Amino acid sequence: MKIVVFGLTVTSTWGNGHGTTYRALLQALHEHRHEITFFEKDVEWYASNRDLPDPWFCNLRLYGDWQDALPEMRRELNEADIAMVGSYFPDGIAAIDEMLESKAGVKTFYDIDTPVTMAAVRSGGSTGYLDGRQIPSLDLYFSFTGGPMLREIEQRFGARCVAPLYCSVDPRKYRRRRVNKKFACDLSYMGTYAPDRQPRIEELLCEPARQLPRREFSVAGAQYPGSLCWPTNVRRITHLNSRWHPGFYSSSRFTLNVTRRDMIIAGYSPSIRLFEAAACGTTIISDNWPGLESFLAQGQEILLPAGSQDVMRYLTELSEPEVRRIGEAARARVLAEHTSQQRACQFECEVEAVLSRRGYARVPATAMS
Repeated sequence: MKIVVFGLTVTSTWGNGHGTTYRALLQALHEHRHEITFFEKDVEWYASNRDLPDPWFCNLRLYGDWQDALPEMRRELNEADIAMVGSYFPDGIAAIDEMLESKAGVKTFYDIDTPVTMAAVRSGGSTGYLDGRQIPSLDLYFSFTGGPMLREIEQRFGARCVAPLYCSVDPRKYRRRRVNKKFACDLSYMGTYAPDRQPRIEELLCEPARQLPRREFSVAGAQYPGSLCWPTNVRRITHLNSRWHPGFYSSSRFTLNVTRRDMIIAGYSPSIRLFEAAACGTTIISDNWPGLESFLAQGQEILLPAGSQDVMRYLTELSEPEVRRIGEAARARVLAEHTSQQRACQFECEVEAVLSRRGYARVPATAMS
């Protein structure tokens, strides 16, 4: 089938989680023999930091001016079996209108930022990339967040069909690697700076680092203010190319997962870093939020500290066999439920369900592998 996607970025993972998410899903769909065209606005921030400038699994269409690119976009949409606009796409509202007016077979929205989107639609009726009036016209609303928010999108905002489409991981890339001395540490954290996350990083990583000066810690991620004062035993990595992520996690005895405030409130919002670290067999220490237990079991597959004292206890008291057991249990769970191949199959099943409800399909169902 022909799939046309309008997304924030597939070429860069700098300061965003969209690039990694699209790469995993689209590569798996490509391997299922779908033809994919990806429209990305050519903006300076990502243009200067492209770690995948020529993705092999999709036909990349970088554009500068919306009006100049519109004729090609309309041609692609009219030939598409499935069209999808993603959250934070710079020309999202216009792209959704074009998609809804096109001959595309199944018209979808992929919300990689569901709690943020819903907060904006509740308060003002619109975001910069989705207008509330558009939601009832979509065939499918894919959401990064599951749980009760799915019902709200359907009942309050009139979506025809809402389905969770969580992030995923490619186990061929994310697996246990040899320890890399450049990344070796007792506790790591990877994530772009966010003001609402920083207090928890301070509590669960920086405070243990101060109390355990002989232990080694690492924080990898962009956009952290220069004014932040890190403990001397915290190694800072400004940006880590995605090809080094498995080595980073594999070289960490533990890794920390910290969730954005909106995602915590909504619950059921696992991050891509959670699955990537687990796929590498790294034992995860995480903040807690509603629905987390539906992804990883507390104490068995993930550690949920009440505060810095618990983190220090994990670092100093847990035996190596126990640390490894928890990490391997998380890896088994993620490989059983959250691989990119499984997400591609879920995507296909939801599209098939839309076509089935119509009583016909534009192409035979056998085209879905």
